[in-house]
Amino acid sequence: MGQNTLFQGTIDPEVANLLGADGSFGTSAQSLPPDFADVFNEDIDEVKNSEDEVNLQEKAFPAVTKRLETTPHNRFNDPNYYKIALSGEGDIAQRVHTILQKYINSKDPKDRSVFRQQFATVYWDFLACVARKASGNLPDPKKYLLRFGILHPTFLGVNDRALFSKIVVDNELSVPVYYLDEWFKAVGIGEVRNSATDEIRIAKNNSQIKLQQLLDKAVGKRDGAKALLKTKEDERNSIEKFFKERVDTITEHFPIDNLPGINACYTEAQKRAFSELHESIKQLLKTDRDMDIFLRDLYEAEEDVKTLQDKAEQTGDAATVDVRAVDTEFETVRQMAKMTIGRQGNHFPILTGEYFHSAPNDVGFRENVLSVLTWIESVDPEAFCRSYKNRLNRIVPYVVLLPTYGDIGVCWEPFERINRATSRGRVALPMYSKNLIIASLAAVADLRWQVAKEKASYYWMEEGLTGNYYQWFTSKKLKGDLKEYFIQDYIVWMTKESEGIQKLEKEVRGIFWRYMPFSQPTKEKLKGRSYVYQDLYQRDLNRAMSDGY
Repeated sequence: MGQNTLFQGTIDPEVANLLGADGSFGTSAQSLPPDFADVFNEDIDEVKNSEDEVNLQEKAFPAVTKRLETTPHNRFNDPNYYKIALSGEGDIAQRVHTILQKYINSKDPKDRSVFRQQFATVYWDFLACVARKASGNLPDPKKYLLRFGILHPTFLGVNDRALFSKIVVDNELSVPVYYLDEWFKAVGIGEVRNSATDEIRIAKNNSQIKLQQLLDKAVGKRDGAKALLKTKEDERNSIEKFFKERVDTITEHFPIDNLPGINACYTEAQKRAFSELHESIKQLLKTDRDMDIFLRDLYEAEEDVKTLQDKAEQTGDAATVDVRAVDTEFETVRQMAKMTIGRQGNHFPILTGEYFHSAPNDVGFRENVLSVLTWIESVDPEAFCRSYKNRLNRIVPYVVLLPTYGDIGVCWEPFERINRATSRGRVALPMYSKNLIIASLAAVADLRWQVAKEKASYYWMEEGLTGNYYQWFTSKKLKGDLKEYFIQDYIVWMTKESEGIQKLEKEVRGIFWRYMPFSQPTKEKLKGRSYVYQDLYQRDLNRAMSDGY
């Protein structure tokens, strides 16, 4: 193939900036990519993970006690990093290498623009090949290729490489926040269902596929009923524990001084315990009624699942589709990546010092994202809640971290179609945004809008959060994307209004206060800041007294 000169000789300052170096390249082992004669020849073994389930008893995110490792790893110092990253992927990897060479060595701006576009296209095709292997044990360079977009470590400066080498590798907090390699692995091994998509079209007369769809819905209904039943059982156990404590309080008597063998009358605390016991009994009876309903739903769903499974066995193998699960998910992720960037954004697909300018706290590491989500929930406590059968359940969505230079977080699925009760939604966040908080707020706003719209169903323009906001929007004769207006207003709501800085219109502030209430501590803080918030706070009290809130 001839001598490879990608990282040899002297190049112009712009290219040197791209490489995160001083522009002079020798022949050190760390700087040289491989000879492609021996690059394409690796296989990956597959492993299995356990299924991720929603715990409705969790009330908050775990505390982040470690943002970065104290001791960095040395994987980015491996002289064979680039070779391993491209190996085993066939001709597509060689095309990546060839076009990247042309892009870096090109002097003409027009040629560089052409090669840049060609590289972005072929790189995504190459990345699809790597994603197919994510369900196995990927070597570190391929893992970091998917996770961070690091094709070659020397594309980053020394300080940036040091930062990325300290990132916590494993999901030690067990939260549904996934790097891209972890997400493709979860989809590939069946731990997570494919995202809803129109990519796979099925024939209307395909009875096997119809049967499989019915079976999936029945399984979703069964899992939802089981989760709700478990939640109610935990609730009953909690009430019973409280009940026993109050009984113990009432039956504890103290002797009267100078009157041996005679105990004192009930204390004020014991008298209060009687009324608390009465209230607990009512709660226990209501919980028991709910458990009875959920138990019947579970039995019915299990019967449906068994019936459909038996029918599927009689008709033969389960339905199959032509597109593999990971391939389908990859195309969805690719669209999500474009959405996080926007039309006018930077679509260059790999991480380089030329474009990476995020401050350490704004990089979308798992721990940084978790800290931001914790803050969002502290201000908007119902941000991740969904109502089902008159019960508000906290269901944290799947959060997929995309190695893009975007500034917009997006929600592409508020919940799974087969399980509206307890399934997680799905949001995507760009890792290299200008402001991680704003990107995260955009994603949460998108999630909130879609959940509220699905809840209101046909009446989404008339009722609830979406209905009231839509009516205000049309009354002002505003033009443009309704949801985009809502997202921008939500960002203002969380960053300005939560601090008492009045930026929203009066009607919007009233809608948000009613349907996306701040936490009680935030409300208490705001009511003393201005008459505007004091009036909204008083309306809360009036609605609570009339039982109409």
